[in-house]
Amino acid sequence: MPRMAIYPAPDAPTPQLDGAYALVTGASRGIGQAMAIALAGAGAHVLALARTVGGLEELDDKIRARKGKCSLIPGDVTDPEAIERLGAVILERFGRLDILLANAGDLGELAPLPDVDPKIWSRTFDVNVHANWRLLKALDPALRASAAGRAIFLTSRVGGQEARAFWGAYAASKAALEMLAKTYAEETASTEVRVALIDPGAMRTKMRAQAMPGEDAATLPNPSELAPLVLYAASEDYDGRAERLSFREWKAAHA
Repeated sequence: MPRMAIYPAPDAPTPQLDGAYALVTGASRGIGQAMAIALAGAGAHVLALARTVGGLEELDDKIRARKGKCSLIPGDVTDPEAIERLGAVILERFGRLDILLANAGDLGELAPLPDVDPKIWSRTFDVNVHANWRLLKALDPALRASAAGRAIFLTSRVGGQEARAFWGAYAASKAALEMLAKTYAEETASTEVRVALIDPGAMRTKMRAQAMPGEDAATLPNPSELAPLVLYAASEDYDGRAERLSFREWKAAHA
């Protein structure tokens, strides 16, 4: 069973990830872009996967301006053949994968369950659940080849901890994702692979604006503020089995 979450201190030194290879999905904007920059800043060679080429090029410019390392992978996480090839290429080229940050997500449709469009329902599960299962399937050998493989999944309180009307597609998919991560954590418990779930809460992202169009984005945390939790989960110091790390709880504990 997962332990109670252990949070890093606010003034804890930034973990050093020199020489690590980190794959970030949904890396072209929002949390994905901010965390790719943070991982590169800590010394990791970031493998940035996203559909938006322009966003990836912008990320590459930002990382290289900071003297970081980045390789761009234009692609869709819902493409099974592309993900299978990716796993083989990473293992052949780098020999291992040290960090998987499974950030790509889909909000779906905010509507009563009987009214959700079936195609949107399927797309939400394809992005939030099926794609992450395919990533684990393809990348498991590379993660196990690392001396400290880390698989980090972005989740939400909606789905993992509370039900909310009209959020059915997103919530159900995130609940499934959490169980996927917990199962993988149990299956890799005797290896050096460790798994973390991170709940960023409300942040200044395009998805949040889509879900809450009347909200003042200036009142929300910037995605870059999530970096301490992600870097902790990506470090060799993290020894969890799918602990649920909440940004809101971490901030409240050190307020």
